[in-house]
Amino acid sequence: MDNGIAKDLSVSQTRDVTGSIDLAASHQLERGLKSRHVQFIALGGAIGTGLFVGSGGILSTVGPAPLFMAYITMIFVVWVVMNDLAEMATYLPLKGISVPYFVERFVEPSLAFADGWNYWYAYAILVAAEATAGAIVLQYWTKAVPVAVWITVILLSILALNIFAISIFGEAEFWAASIKLITIIGLVILSIVLFFGGGPSHDNLGFRYWSPHNPGAFAPYLASSTNTTTSRFLAYWTATIRAGFAFILSPELLAVAAGEAIAPRRNLPKAARRYIYRLALFYGFGSLAIGILVPHDDSRLLSPDSNASASPFVIGIQNAGIHGLNHVINAAILTSAWSAGNAFLYSGSRTLYSLSLSHQAPRIFSRTTSRGVPYAAVLATWLVACLAYLNVSNSGAKVFIWFSNISTISGFIAWIVAMITYLRFRKAMQCKGLLYTLPYRTPLQPYATYFVLGLVTILTLTNGFPVFFPEDWNISDFLAAYITLPVFLVLYLGHKIWLSVRRVEETQKSSWTGGFWTFARKVEDVDVVTGKREMDEMEALDIPPVPRNWVEKVWFWLA
Repeated sequence: MDNGIAKDLSVSQTRDVTGSIDLAASHQLERGLKSRHVQFIALGGAIGTGLFVGSGGILSTVGPAPLFMAYITMIFVVWVVMNDLAEMATYLPLKGISVPYFVERFVEPSLAFADGWNYWYAYAILVAAEATAGAIVLQYWTKAVPVAVWITVILLSILALNIFAISIFGEAEFWAASIKLITIIGLVILSIVLFFGGGPSHDNLGFRYWSPHNPGAFAPYLASSTNTTTSRFLAYWTATIRAGFAFILSPELLAVAAGEAIAPRRNLPKAARRYIYRLALFYGFGSLAIGILVPHDDSRLLSPDSNASASPFVIGIQNAGIHGLNHVINAAILTSAWSAGNAFLYSGSRTLYSLSLSHQAPRIFSRTTSRGVPYAAVLATWLVACLAYLNVSNSGAKVFIWFSNISTISGFIAWIVAMITYLRFRKAMQCKGLLYTLPYRTPLQPYATYFVLGLVTILTLTNGFPVFFPEDWNISDFLAAYITLPVFLVLYLGHKIWLSVRRVEETQKSSWTGGFWTFARKVEDVDVVTGKREMDEMEALDIPPVPRNWVEKVWFWLA
């Protein structure tokens, strides 16, 4: 507290515990995100083309049962990762916050360096993936307009919303995400109606397509028969790996938004608690609905030559004889791609901004506008997303699959690092006797994190296992599955070597402790105190709104 005013620290102000606090506007992001903005930014990134289009590819490959089981598995994984990040972000909701900042503070700088650039790269690729998907959707209506024009329109609109004030971005993301949330709820309701025969033909679908040979709950996968336990397990495992794209990096969106959220200690837990229920509704019921509406052997499902009509929801609607609704669903898919791309550009730019504040990226990326928008980081991330123009000379679905494969493995690596960071944070809090001071605590910890850490590690190492079957060997698929692993290791080891040289040459100036083979700071040396007092003081000044009538009561609960 300074002259009766609580300080709102940025990441750059926590680098030196004894240093002076710089509250210069150029180093500050604006707190303009309300609770509903934070919730829908996280959901906007989660509910993208992975559910609307990518799920069709999984269905055609393995069948409805592995698809449903895979999504349930990933919902649990995302719930645990979300809880880990929410605990840390609620404890220290500093401006300019990002997961790599926590990695450096609670683990060590080399891992943070590799993790930060991995995050930025993954977010930028995801923007390109969503722009590619959006262009595919637009071509569903007309192919008279060159695909490059559609990509340009999508990328420029996303850039415009991210370059203005954060409150404008948050509001746009809220309404865009609202549209696709309403759409997916409508699709789930429609699938229930069709399940009981409420369509135009009054054909009772039930679980018809799950029946043996009709075509069945499991598709033949890496084996001649679906009746073997091995074949079914492999189908489930590959579905789980591929389902990761639909969820990848979405939990981090909430943590990234923490530094720009209004009353973060109140709004972040609220958003985190509700996030899992919405995922269960949209992905749990959504994946089940897909298996009810469409048989896995439908030739219109996602393939390298398909377009937006490959959405299993669109195919199901066409099979039911409902005319005109396919255009509505494709419009929703377009909104979904645009909204997710919008959220990923936001997160990628904030990651690069945080890296700059941590002296792990050029200082130019820490520059902000008078409204607190890190414009240099936004532009740099957007330029990488222009890889979407690869779609001009290749099939849209093929480019989409390239981007989804690369970003999925990057996301798995990011989740592994995030969980390791949380475990170190929790151990440091226990060591200093501060665990009871956490403003937000989640169930089953740390055991749930240990379990999911092991699961995601195995998923990462085996994500390209089908290419090792002789008949499925493909060098491009192998590279897409594993190229990120050596890149991450090069970043990590390269930074360690640089730090080692720096320590030898500038021992007196170096703030780094430990040698080349030091993989983490000692628990007793982990700083879990700097910034806590200021965040506590800011929380103390927060006055929750009091509803004056039942309408406001419902709105405050919802938003």
